Amino acid sequence: MNQPGFEQDIASIRRLMERSVRFISFSGLSGIMAGIYALAGASVAYFRIQYPAGPFRVTVGTIGAPGVIGELITIALLVLVASVSTGLWLSARKASKLGVRVWDETGRRMFINLLIPLVSGGLFILLLLLSDHYGLVAPCCLIFYGLALVNASPSLVDEIRFLGFCEIVLGLIATAIPGLGFFLWAAGFGILHIIYGSVLYRKYDA
Repeated sequence: MNQPGFEQDIASIRRLMERSVRFISFSGLSGIMAGIYALAGASVAYFRIQYPAGPFRVTVGTIGAPGVIGELITIALLVLVASVSTGLWLSARKASKLGVRVWDETGRRMFINLLIPLVSGGLFILLLLLSDHYGLVAPCCLIFYGLALVNASPSLVDEIRFLGFCEIVLGLIATAIPGLGFFLWAAGFGILHIIYGSVLYRKYDA
């Protein structure tokens, strides 16, 4: 028996099996762009809620001022729309190159697993805002987003699971140290996305 040829056949079968259970159209570049959008949004928000006493402090009183919450929600929605739109476009482009469909059974399963924690978290955060618990918003964003990534990770590449764990840890730290919530949010959605997006791009896209 030709051993090298046999091993190549096994490797090919393994790759086909992985393609059948993983959403391979995910683009690392979309993670990089999402991180850039998040940092841009955080920069705009920071100058809106900057605490006068120092550049590294924000105050709940400033966030609760008339009109500020609406502005922050608008910024967050713009970041979300830009990130999702870019992600869908890049994923569709990658799927076209690979000759696969974006919206297959694996894609639908991934979307549902991702959506459940995100919708639950979004509703919970809305209740926090209505109850004036502004200090818990950033930690909850990180924690629920991390849970969503971990929940959807079986249909994605393995690195996404570690990203989810990192987001959860940042959320817990932000809960324990409320004054860092805003900056940890920027680190989680901005810097971590850029780092992991770069890793995924070099490993799977380049």
